[in-house]
Amino acid sequence: MNRMPYYLGCPIWACPQWTGQLFTRHAKREDWLHQYSQVFHTVEGNSTFYGLPSRKAVQRWADSVDERFRFVLKFPRSISHDHRLVGADIETFEFLAILEMLKDAGRLGPSFLQLPRTFAPHQLDDLAEFLDELPRDFPYAVEVRHRDFFDKGENEKALNHLLAKMHIDRVILDSRPLFSDPPNDEHERESQSRKPRCPVRRTVTGRHPIIRLVGRDDVERVIPWIREWAPVVAGWIISGLNPYVFTHAPDALHAPTLARMFHDELRKHTQRVGELAPWPGEAEEKPAKQLALF
Repeated sequence: MNRMPYYLGCPIWACPQWTGQLFTRHAKREDWLHQYSQVFHTVEGNSTFYGLPSRKAVQRWADSVDERFRFVLKFPRSISHDHRLVGADIETFEFLAILEMLKDAGRLGPSFLQLPRTFAPHQLDDLAEFLDELPRDFPYAVEVRHRDFFDKGENEKALNHLLAKMHIDRVILDSRPLFSDPPNDEHERESQSRKPRCPVRRTVTGRHPIIRLVGRDDVERVIPWIREWAPVVAGWIISGLNPYVFTHAPDALHAPTLARMFHDELRKHTQRVGELAPWPGEAEEKPAKQLALF
């Protein structure tokens, strides 16, 4: 995997639909992460939102990727949604133990705290207290969804000031492509029912700006937003930041394609970004077609 001045990835790595494309035709499930990491440099660990993996599984993750790869794990919902950051000491300790393993292996990226839509500015003190008690030697990011955090006024300024003071990144969720038109299939319909429509900010509060770009299954329709974000990310890279970009698609089949499209566009804006490695499934030698006898 080529070294890159930024991190590019998808929301998952375990997708059977990628077999024969990103993955080789006969890749087994235990091969998927390694083959994924030959192309991409990071992955969202959304599974930790629902439950923590075993220590054995985490060690296997770390051993499957090289030293450049970074896992961006989501804080468990038991912390962010059930306890709403208050009285979640046990759950937080268990999650931090997972992060410690990845940190020791040199594979830890910013762990991000996704707050529920109902977590409002009047609870900012709870957020500040929670973040202040976290170990300072781990990188973190925060994603807010309450509309009042996007007021371009005192609420948003207070949030940005808190995160900047603590050197914590503010996650940028851009779901505009997803909602640009009515859904064309069941995947898009279901995704539109779940994803929020938050205003988009380009605010940078730390060293690792994170973009989560939610596209569509017709990947060509996402091009306008890819073209919008590529020069922004290039500017961050040139200024010395190390951005993270994650491409989502309603049907996960298309997420790697969107990522590759973004990378190709980014290369037009900075020479610091080289080519992506070939997809293992595309690079493998295809079996020759058997000639018909008649």
